[in-house]
Amino acid sequence: MRIGVLTGGGDVPGLNAAIRAVVRRAYEYNFEVLAIRNGWEGLVLGNIEPMSIRAVSGILPIGGTILGSSRTNPFKREEDVEKSLGNIDKFGLDALVVIGGDDTLGVGARFSQKGVKVVGVPKTIDNDVYGTDYCIGFDTAVSFVAEALDRLHTTASSHHRVIVVEVMGRHAGWVAVVGGMAGGADYIMIPEVETSIDEVCDHVRSRWARGKNFSIVVVAEGAKVREVTYSEEELGEKDEFGHVRLDRRGLAYTLNTEIERRTGFEARSVVLGHLQRGGSPTAFDRVLATRFGVFAVDMLKEGLSGNIAALQGNSVVPFPISEVLSNSRPVDVELYEMAKVFF
Repeated sequence: MRIGVLTGGGDVPGLNAAIRAVVRRAYEYNFEVLAIRNGWEGLVLGNIEPMSIRAVSGILPIGGTILGSSRTNPFKREEDVEKSLGNIDKFGLDALVVIGGDDTLGVGARFSQKGVKVVGVPKTIDNDVYGTDYCIGFDTAVSFVAEALDRLHTTASSHHRVIVVEVMGRHAGWVAVVGGMAGGADYIMIPEVETSIDEVCDHVRSRWARGKNFSIVVVAEGAKVREVTYSEEELGEKDEFGHVRLDRRGLAYTLNTEIERRTGFEARSVVLGHLQRGGSPTAFDRVLATRFGVFAVDMLKEGLSGNIAALQGNSVVPFPISEVLSNSRPVDVELYEMAKVFF
């Protein structure tokens, strides 16, 4: 069997661990592995080359992806779909292992519908791929967020400030809720639950009244804030999957400015941005990525294409990639309500 492996979308820590696992397991079965460079772009352009076990030596602790990535969507142009299918034939690929989030796995699902053997490995720091309890990269991201909040607590308390911390989370607030809980956030704003600047200000005032003369507010980049509205045109050009760049909302700065204006308390904003994607993966992400990569190859060996490797409880199981495409995984409202106990 000849397997093509690619990583698509935003990078996360743990991708290299998954690539390593795919290659090591494949060669154990005497399968051949070909590297598809820069996500779906590599399949369109035929940027494909053989991959040896030596190529994955020493990459377990390294962040990012040795294969490169992109946000290319071959289904935006029919000719790119035909080029991709042509390159699958040209390079003799019997199957694809697709490592990515909703968008990358969604493209994989569409190729699966066209008869290509595809298995998926879910990765995204947003942790919102349907069907799996955890995605590669999430644990590392929230560990970084928690450490950042620990550091910000000391400066916020020293200067009696409100610090608004913006984290990633376009459609789901997993990073904000879990990272915020772990880092002792005093207020958390997420896409799933609409809040308002007035509510945040009231909370900050109530803390000051109780003698807590500083606050840490964590806000997901896609949080719904009643007074903060933008048109998609204002946020600029969309990527090939129809997403605008949410950093252009300037949400943390807007909140910090309004909190200071409305309460009179000094405020600052911090955007953690791509720091959440960088660095070496945690032990959890290394092991999760390894389990997913091995299981992906096992699924191909057992004729279970059309599935992703999904963590459910403590077991890695096959889950239909078609269901990933048609569903979402928002934050559990009960988890958010529990986080509010500490607001």
